[in-house]
Amino acid sequence: MLRVGVVGTGAMGQNHVRIYHEMEGVELAGIADVDEQRVNSLAKQYNTAGFTDYKELFAQDLDAVSIVVPTKLHRQVVFEALEAGLDVLVEKPIADTIENANAMIAKAKEVNKNLMVGHIERFNPAVMRLKEIIESGILGKIVSISTRRVGPYNPRIRDVGVILDIGVHDIDIICHLYDRNVNQVHAVAGANIHPFEDHASVHLRLDHDLTGLVEVNWLTPHKVRKLTVVGLEGVAYLDYIDQTVEIHDKGWIRYAKVEKAEPLKNELSHFIHCVANGEPAHPCGEEGRHALEVCLGAIRSYTEEKLVQIEY
Repeated sequence: MLRVGVVGTGAMGQNHVRIYHEMEGVELAGIADVDEQRVNSLAKQYNTAGFTDYKELFAQDLDAVSIVVPTKLHRQVVFEALEAGLDVLVEKPIADTIENANAMIAKAKEVNKNLMVGHIERFNPAVMRLKEIIESGILGKIVSISTRRVGPYNPRIRDVGVILDIGVHDIDIICHLYDRNVNQVHAVAGANIHPFEDHASVHLRLDHDLTGLVEVNWLTPHKVRKLTVVGLEGVAYLDYIDQTVEIHDKGWIRYAKVEKAEPLKNELSHFIHCVANGEPAHPCGEEGRHALEVCLGAIRSYTEEKLVQIEY
């Protein structure tokens, strides 16, 4: 039995708690949150120990931990988890700055522990199936990937804009599907109902002739989560919400078989498998850092009105 804990029991953290509690081969050894009433209630519900100080949780002989706290606290909490000898899954984005991301990555290497970043859409069954389809060559050479992730504003998101909050998902997925990093980014964005940007169009360049386009906003009254892949031999349309993949070519319209499942359950299962077997978990810290670098580059692009080169 792997002993696992969760730091941060807000909306997303509660899902980590629920899934670990249900998972075979895992003991939910404890949870931590500064909200004493909430953490005690959840601890009672899931028959585990509750703490208001995460350092007390780390002293419970854990093997691994999910860290689901505000991004600005990631470096501090991740450092202490790694120093306690734990494998770590930290929610996206990896950190608030590249410097903090680099420090976290270096610390994980120093103590030889996993630092996995929670880019959940990689574990969406539709994305997993689309990755297989691309690698099979059915679509031919992929030349363009575009995404549309729009919907109403969530008032609890106050510290970042739409690019870092939801655009980071599709930036990571585009890199994942191409199996390449972004080298240039150009963005146009604006703020109407939020202190940071609430709508953006982000144009990515990967190599000299591969493109990605990310459209995000908090202004659309209904949720849309879709992706289009254009290849020389066909086009694929993916719906993140419905978990469907539709392929169009010169002769046919086909629907890929997708085994629907909860993406977070897939993600945490991968993390636990890697911890149990001593394997590297993905997306790793370096992949999380690249997604952050592209997001920060997009923000710099629209604020300074220029094309931005990406280092990593």
